[in-house]
Amino acid sequence: MKQFGGAGFGVPRPMDDTATQPFCTPASAFRRLVPLSVAIVLTFALTACFPAVPSRGGGQTSFEPPRAVEPGDVALPDGYQIEAVATGLTFPTGVAFDDRGQVYVIEAGYSYGEVWTVPRLLSVAADGATTVIAEGENPPWNGVDFADGAFFVAEGGEIGGGRIVRIDPQGEVTVLLDGLPGLGDHHTNGPAIGPDGMIYFGQGTATNSAVVGTDNADFGWLFRHPEFHEVPCRDVTLSGTNFESSNPLTEDPDDTVVTGAYSPFGTPSQAGQVISGEVPCTGAIMRIPLDGGEPELVAWGFRNPFGLAFDEAGELYITENSYDVRGSRPVFGTGDVLWRVEPGTWYGWPDFHAARPLTDSDQFQAPGESPPGFLLAEHPNQPPEPVALLGVHSSSNGLDFSDNAEFGFEGHAFIAEFGDMAPGAGKVVAPVGFKVTRVDPDTGTVNDFAVNRDPGGPASATGLAGLERPVAVRFGPDGTSLYVVDFGVMTTGEQGPNPVPGTGVLWRISREGSR
Repeated sequence: MKQFGGAGFGVPRPMDDTATQPFCTPASAFRRLVPLSVAIVLTFALTACFPAVPSRGGGQTSFEPPRAVEPGDVALPDGYQIEAVATGLTFPTGVAFDDRGQVYVIEAGYSYGEVWTVPRLLSVAADGATTVIAEGENPPWNGVDFADGAFFVAEGGEIGGGRIVRIDPQGEVTVLLDGLPGLGDHHTNGPAIGPDGMIYFGQGTATNSAVVGTDNADFGWLFRHPEFHEVPCRDVTLSGTNFESSNPLTEDPDDTVVTGAYSPFGTPSQAGQVISGEVPCTGAIMRIPLDGGEPELVAWGFRNPFGLAFDEAGELYITENSYDVRGSRPVFGTGDVLWRVEPGTWYGWPDFHAARPLTDSDQFQAPGESPPGFLLAEHPNQPPEPVALLGVHSSSNGLDFSDNAEFGFEGHAFIAEFGDMAPGAGKVVAPVGFKVTRVDPDTGTVNDFAVNRDPGGPASATGLAGLERPVAVRFGPDGTSLYVVDFGVMTTGEQGPNPVPGTGVLWRISREGSR
């Protein structure tokens, strides 16, 4: 995980929820960005101007451990059942299976909120007991895959930079690639082993929208790495737009700096300035051979490409955590995106959302803020159309495809939605995410698949004992069961995220009567 999405799902400086000036959002535009079920609920709010109200995100609650787990509190389509395979996990982010079908999970070792533990690869027994196979020292561990007799893990690199590592069955860890730019808001994600035998992985961006600001100090990394900034994959020409902000790196509360795109904090840009591209870079999908080597660029122009999966035809799909309403250049109303990846293509970040330019209308202008405008003077290509749009602030993360008629929905993508990180990532009027959705890639239709019976957000917000924050999904080796990695309880508020160790769960969904 902002994973990681947020994460992928990190929380920056909170927004001011006390504003009383009304604002409007076109209903048609919003419905394009959220699942139909959400759009229906919000029809009244979106068809008129309304006074701003306090944010009501799913994490804006309190929690007292221990976490209760009750499969009956999760609603599924008729004919499906869910069970808890393992409980008591700490920040789990991925699940994989070896060549014997044995189940493994990884624990991240880090969570937004600046909570540090130890990243681990665990074997999960039939009774839910776990055995430590390997431990790491460069968290967060953001995903895992298995191939050629070994596990492959994406190390996010919050402190030392991102890496791709190989872990053999005896627990020996070998670094295949290091030096990835994972020091910022978003980390190194994936991996997924492609049909070509290569390791594909995502690298998130350093910032929300290409400008280093005070929100990155709230993440913690601006103090650790004040020189860090975005790295384009190919040469880009800047528009010269700059942003003034306060300077948290000094003790003077009146000190300000001016910062440009793709530049270190406090460094302005110039119109026509060319920033040289390089690989590895931020906001990209890259790949390396199974035995390591120099990274090769696959596609770029993503904000946080967190989930990666190949369909039965061998095509690569990814989920992208979209812009937040924060920082020097906040962007409003952008749903997360499911993409089919075309190699060599630029996908629009930081100037587009889902093929629409951020200058297209006032839809992307945050209330009380300036329009985001363009940061690039020229664009590499017109971004392609997305496969599907998901909920605004849903933090749509890990995904996998059904390929077995016994499970059903063959060819459909299943996506774990971690859930909103309001108020820090942006205001929501009701919880968004906290579920598993199903997408038909041929039509872009999004349907709920596994949701809490109380629609009020995660279990911790409703008093029930179902899902908290799904972060990854993967079908078992025979395709008849869908495993759901539930990161656990993470409350949010004005002081940022509060993740709770020991509350993660591995769930399994199957057809009734199949087990």
